[in-house]
Amino acid sequence: MAESRLIYRHRLWVRITHWINVVCMTVLLMSGLQIFNAHPTFYWGNASNFDDPLTVIGVFPDWATLPRSQWLAMGRRWHLFFAWLFVVNGAGYALLAISGSHLRRDLAPSRQDLQQIGFSIRQHVRLRFAKGAEAKRYNVLQKLTYLAVLCLLCPLIVLAGLAMSPQLDAGYPWLLWLFDGRQSARTIHFVCAFALLAFVVIHLLMVLVSGVWNNIRSMITGWYDVGEEHG
Repeated sequence: MAESRLIYRHRLWVRITHWINVVCMTVLLMSGLQIFNAHPTFYWGNASNFDDPLTVIGVFPDWATLPRSQWLAMGRRWHLFFAWLFVVNGAGYALLAISGSHLRRDLAPSRQDLQQIGFSIRQHVRLRFAKGAEAKRYNVLQKLTYLAVLCLLCPLIVLAGLAMSPQLDAGYPWLLWLFDGRQSARTIHFVCAFALLAFVVIHLLMVLVSGVWNNIRSMITGWYDVGEEHG
């Protein structure tokens, strides 16, 4: 006998922090492109060596920036406000994930999970997604990706952003040492931003091919349909 089963997959605080992140990351990307357009060149080290740039790329179109017109001061205000909101939201998520065992139970891969990496990759390539009992938890690729974003990429982009502040550098000079200079931090910050964008794009593609309504419903209401199980 087959039956469709709903499980409560995402708790309220997970859903709230997720949607706050959606808003923050959208505004941060668009306002960051506005800031970048003011000087679309990368350097390495502590100073801007105009005669020896690391690379030069073109400016981004107005529709991709916030605000749409060239307005560096306003772009910085948007960026800094939502950057701190992103940090506070991320810190709240981390504290709740650790204290509520979400990190250990849902995100930390077990030895058995790690042994299934090859199988999980093949299933994703074939666009075959878990059903029934297997759909009740994240697969190993999801766990490793989320951990890399949460524990590596997000802290790195925040630290690189802090290292670009002369005021913070004066109080915490180790920030400049960590990134080999303010311009290096700016370059790393930008690379991390597009790594996060790549993660979001892949994440959205997986949402589309694995069931748009089911995934969106679970992130709004918490309830996820694991599909048909045979009993």
